[in-house]
Amino acid sequence: MNSNVHSDAPRAIYMHIPFCTNKCFYCDFNSYVLKDQPVMDYLRALEREMEYTVQQTPPGVIDTIFVGGGTPTVLKNDEMEYFLQSIRKHFPNWSKNIEFTMEANPGTTDLEKMAIMKAGGVNRVSFGVQAFQNELLTGIGRIHNIDDVYRSLENARKVGLNNLSIDLMFGLPNQTLDMLSYSIDRALELDLPHYSIYSLKVEENTLFHTMFQKNQLPLPDEDDELNMYLLLMERMKKAGYEQYEISNFAKPGYSSRHNTTYWHNEDYYGLGAGAHGYVGGKRHMNIKGVNPYNEAAMKGLPRLEQFEVDREEAMEDFMMVGLRLLDGVSKERFVRQFDGAQLDDIFRPQIEKLLRLALIEPTTAGYKLSEKGLLFGNDVFGEFVGSLVHEAETAQ
Repeated sequence: MNSNVHSDAPRAIYMHIPFCTNKCFYCDFNSYVLKDQPVMDYLRALEREMEYTVQQTPPGVIDTIFVGGGTPTVLKNDEMEYFLQSIRKHFPNWSKNIEFTMEANPGTTDLEKMAIMKAGGVNRVSFGVQAFQNELLTGIGRIHNIDDVYRSLENARKVGLNNLSIDLMFGLPNQTLDMLSYSIDRALELDLPHYSIYSLKVEENTLFHTMFQKNQLPLPDEDDELNMYLLLMERMKKAGYEQYEISNFAKPGYSSRHNTTYWHNEDYYGLGAGAHGYVGGKRHMNIKGVNPYNEAAMKGLPRLEQFEVDREEAMEDFMMVGLRLLDGVSKERFVRQFDGAQLDDIFRPQIEKLLRLALIEPTTAGYKLSEKGLLFGNDVFGEFVGSLVHEAETAQ
């Protein structure tokens, strides 16, 4: 191994492909409709960013790669091939059991493209399915239909890609509890190793936000949404899936290792337009627009902003992201990440309050959300937002 590789060099990479066939009504991700975009220029710029990145922070052995978007699978076959080769070129050291995930939209993955992905090292595919009712899909701006879902999964399996996941959503406009139940039935029939199931958030700068402001978005009420979440937790558990994170369910051994990097607050490279990364105590965000990103990446690292995460903020992040995992946070990991600091000393008032409200409970390793805490996760995470920074300010 390269002697200048630091033992705690990042072992996880996030790559962003910002192109989509169309913009979904709920999406506030950094994505652009594909038509007339300079895709090949973008992939070359992304390769330059890889080059600058590994010069500045040489990688360790890579454990996980996650390609998100946008829709990475809108790349044409030759573009996909070029992209995957450039990853391999700049990050050549992969662990034997690397998890290499690519997001895909049903209907953008023919057999040949799937074969190219497999040959390029992709071994896990996450499909954005969202619902099993065509009318709900149309209502959220998705352009695939249910047949596309089955065909895409079949293509993946034909080329030997079996570690598959799908995303579903609940709390959609006009969605009922019965409709969600039907979607869960169809999803479970597929017998996949992993499912991500999210509630709809109405984000600013989306069509849904505009409709919401005009009172034109027929969302389920809070009770219905809570019942949807309770239903899906119960159904997934009954089907033998472990809920290892608030929105994620897996068969044993199939939880997403890449996302677990985020939830453990560990370092990862973030490459591509608008991507976020966390390396050596610094967080960065890249320039968002495709052309501005392309230009910047030809001259150096295409940063929009970069800042040092101070110790207090890193500790707060540790609690907020760590408690999303159903195992919860580990006192020992806290000691390791923060040079001997004790979790119980640092967050005593917050922990005592959350224990008193029965929103968290002790574990042999540390603390985790209680069953009640799972339903009110945001209240729990909110206790840690700015708590130390605020204390430091009041103490001055």
